[in-house]
Amino acid sequence: MTTETSVPLDTTPRPRRGLPIAGLVVVVVAAAVLMLFVTRSDTPGDASPEAGFARDMAIHHSQAVEMSFIVRDKTSDGPLRTLSYDIITTQTAQRGMFMGWLQQWGLTQASSLPPMAWMSGHGHGGGAVSGATPGGMPGRMPGMASDEEMNRLRSAQGKDAEVLFLQLMIRHHEGGVEMADGLLKLSDRPEVRSLAQHIVDGQTAEIRLMTGLLAERGAQPMPSILKSPTG
Repeated sequence: MTTETSVPLDTTPRPRRGLPIAGLVVVVVAAAVLMLFVTRSDTPGDASPEAGFARDMAIHHSQAVEMSFIVRDKTSDGPLRTLSYDIITTQTAQRGMFMGWLQQWGLTQASSLPPMAWMSGHGHGGGAVSGATPGGMPGRMPGMASDEEMNRLRSAQGKDAEVLFLQLMIRHHEGGVEMADGLLKLSDRPEVRSLAQHIVDGQTAEIRLMTGLLAERGAQPMPSILKSPTG
C-alpha cells in the first residue's frame, strides 16, 4: 500500500506580471480622458474667427440657395438647372454643418457683432466690407446681392434672368472664396479649415463654369471683387 506524500503549498510571493500592463492601460485611459477634456474645453469663443465664419457663411449660403431656387424655376436650360441644384444641395448641407458647429461649441447662431468683424485687421475693418458690392456696402458680407438686385432677379425672365443670376452668383462665389481664404489665414482648427478649403476649391471651379455659361450667352461677369481674380 502506497503512502501519498503531501506537497507543501508554496506561499512565496511572486511578482504580478499583469501590473505593468494594467498600469499602462490606466495611463492610456487617463491620457484619453485628458485629451477629451482639453478638446471639449478648447472650443472657439463667441468672437473667434471660427464662430464668425460659421455665422456669416451660413447667412451667405442662405442667399445663394435662394438665388438658385429663383433661377431654377425660371429656366429650362439643363446645365443651369444642374448648377442651381448643386448649389442648393451643397450649400444647404454646409449651412447645416455651420449651425451644428455653433451648437457643439455652445454658441448662439446669431451674434451682436457686425458681419465680418472676425476678419477685422485682416483685410476688413469693423464690419465694413469693401468690395461687397460695387462701391462697397458697409456691414455686408463680400459678394452679397443687394435687395434691389434680388428684386431684379425675381422679376427677370428668360435669358435676362439667366445672365443676371450667373453674374450675381459669380460675384457671390468670389465673396465666399474671400471669406474662406480669410478663415484659412486665421484658424488652425482642422474641421473648419477642411470645409473652408472645400469651399475655396468648389466655388472656384463653379466660377469657371459660370463664366463659360455667361460667354455662351454673349455676356461677361461683373468686375471681380477678388484681389487676384479667380480662374
